[in-house]
Amino acid sequence: MLLNEDSKINRLYRKGLRLEYFTVGYNVFEAAASIVFGGIASSIALIGFGLDSIVESLSGLVLIWRLGKHGEISKETEERIEKRATRFVAITFLILGGYVLVESVRKLVLAETPEPSWPGILIAVASLIFMPLLTWQKYKTGKQIKSRALVADSKETLACAFLSVALLLGLAANYLFGFWQADPIVGLIIVAFLFKEGLEGWEKSSEGVHD
Repeated sequence: MLLNEDSKINRLYRKGLRLEYFTVGYNVFEAAASIVFGGIASSIALIGFGLDSIVESLSGLVLIWRLGKHGEISKETEERIEKRATRFVAITFLILGGYVLVESVRKLVLAETPEPSWPGILIAVASLIFMPLLTWQKYKTGKQIKSRALVADSKETLACAFLSVALLLGLAANYLFGFWQADPIVGLIIVAFLFKEGLEGWEKSSEGVHD
């Protein structure tokens, strides 16, 4: 019975790794496309979305490292890695939140008008399709193996889905109605998500690893 339970846990860890490999691959592509097209259109919302994708890629790499250590190290060492992984992701969120905040305010003050971006709209739609599904699989797997870091990472993926909605509305408002202020306003919404997730991740990194 114990052998079957261990086998199940090992399968769940492998599933978690597959989810993180997909996360990293998808978000590297999403980040590159968002930053390139955001730069072309001078869209801080699209660039900020790309930066969020970079954070999620970093988070995925940390989780791959963390999950890959399962069974090779002691429980105490595994818990220390878990805390470090959660704290690292939190710090990156706070740093990028600061950058997007400065850029969003600057564009509002200087009235820098972004160009409409059809590629950005397509990126947002694709994220809305994939991110909710990925969120649920990560959350469920994280709960099953009692990994706080994987559960936290699932919430980052959910935040990405919410940001996709904001990004889509902002880009559509600029494209359809010429409401350029929607772009930096969406940037500020992204800032709120980044700071919220960063602070929550920092708090969780100071708690016990398991619920």
